[in-house]
Amino acid sequence: MFSVRPHRTTDRPHPAEPLALPEAASDDAHAGLLSRVLQPIRSFRPAYLPLVMVYFASGALGIIDISRDLWIKERLTWTPAELAGIGVWLTLPWTMKMVVGALVDSVPIFGSQRRSYVMIGAALIAGGMLVLAGAAGRWLVFARANDLYVAGALLIVVGTVVQSVVAEAMSAEVVSRLDVAGNARPEHEVRAELGMVQVIGRLAVSVGILAVAGLSGWLASIFDRRTVFLFGLIVPAMSVTGVLLVRLQAAERRPLDWRIFGGGMAFGAVVLALVFLSVPFEQELIFALTLGAIGAMLMVLTRELDAKTRRAILFTSVVIFAFRAIPTAGPSYFWWTLDVLKFDAAFYGTLRQMSAIVSVAALWLFSRQLTEYAIARVLFWVAIAGTLLSLPSIALFYGLGDWTLATFGFGARPIVLVHEAVVAPFAEFSMIPLLTLIAFYAPAGRRATWFALMASLMNTALIASQLQSKYLNQVFVISRGNYAELGWLLIATVALGLILPMIALALFGRRV
Repeated sequence: MFSVRPHRTTDRPHPAEPLALPEAASDDAHAGLLSRVLQPIRSFRPAYLPLVMVYFASGALGIIDISRDLWIKERLTWTPAELAGIGVWLTLPWTMKMVVGALVDSVPIFGSQRRSYVMIGAALIAGGMLVLAGAAGRWLVFARANDLYVAGALLIVVGTVVQSVVAEAMSAEVVSRLDVAGNARPEHEVRAELGMVQVIGRLAVSVGILAVAGLSGWLASIFDRRTVFLFGLIVPAMSVTGVLLVRLQAAERRPLDWRIFGGGMAFGAVVLALVFLSVPFEQELIFALTLGAIGAMLMVLTRELDAKTRRAILFTSVVIFAFRAIPTAGPSYFWWTLDVLKFDAAFYGTLRQMSAIVSVAALWLFSRQLTEYAIARVLFWVAIAGTLLSLPSIALFYGLGDWTLATFGFGARPIVLVHEAVVAPFAEFSMIPLLTLIAFYAPAGRRATWFALMASLMNTALIASQLQSKYLNQVFVISRGNYAELGWLLIATVALGLILPMIALALFGRRV
């Protein structure tokens, strides 16, 4: 991947010095590698600290992941299909980011359009942690554990959404469009710097994951679930650190856009009505309404842009939507590894630790390529690699671990470790080009709303993913201890994970 430029000279090499040219090439290679390693460090600015801390805290929420997943399997009563359906509800707040974005752009709280919202998000996350701890510790008894889980998880999601909106707005604001003389900077410089901010943001998420990945498995194997959820309270405290340490620049304020805010509130009211009335196919209706509402609001907001820019954003969004909408196997595969392969919390901690390390290293080393390469090119190879790298999971179900143990002396665990390490960076690779494009076209005074709407569109794709996962788990029925149809479920998810992105790239890839 590294491009090494050979040393140029106008003189012919002396026969007695045949190694001069290779040494120069080697020096250039080392210099190129060093430049890539130092690029994110050189690009960092103190003004980035608030958004970096919010992103870091978002990744650090993984401190409760293993304990939560084990608690769901041990204590709660849902099937994988039902859990996929609940995932739809937990994804919905991400599709309502336009409401929060409009508030962040237009309604200061205690004189702040940034700091106060980060603190509100932190309070919601802390409340969710306390609800989960109360449910796991059985000192909240006014509702069933299943219902308390949904309430706690929902509070954490909403708090994360609020903080994410603020961080995304700041990611477009920290890059100046003007030079010191007040003149417009070249477009390619602004785009590259915005891209590097997105890389730094994704690195912060990955470093947050890395910081707690091994710890989450260790905590789950030593402490009870309630205690781990209480440990999670440190995460919202981290997220407010940056905004307290760094003085934020005043954001440009515009009047509240009632077309966006009012439309978002009306949409939320319709969603709540569908939920409480138990309308048939409510999740499917909500998905269709969400897609239509976000599309209409984006049309309103992009009227200020020229037709070429609007087309570029549209085609890019369709491609990213297809990538984000691919289904997963849900908790079925995780349960199978616990019951059949006998993986434990400590191993999953090690697994996530390795994945996080590789993600950070890959994002760090390929930061320049991710900010400069064509979106369609990046996503094509992500789709191909993702499919190939999913095959070991299928092979493990059909006995690959037993065969390698008998033939080579190692079983499933080394295979899974290598597999997860290689797969880890690809999810981040597919996000950075789009985030860069969104940041570049974000209109002044409406950056939070703009980012929120585009993120809402991408997160609507996750509803499509959850719905497909629910359907697949209804076709291939999995329950605790009964994994006979898991192989077909894995094959179906891998096939759709290739087909959907390739169709989108074939139709729109050249126009991105």
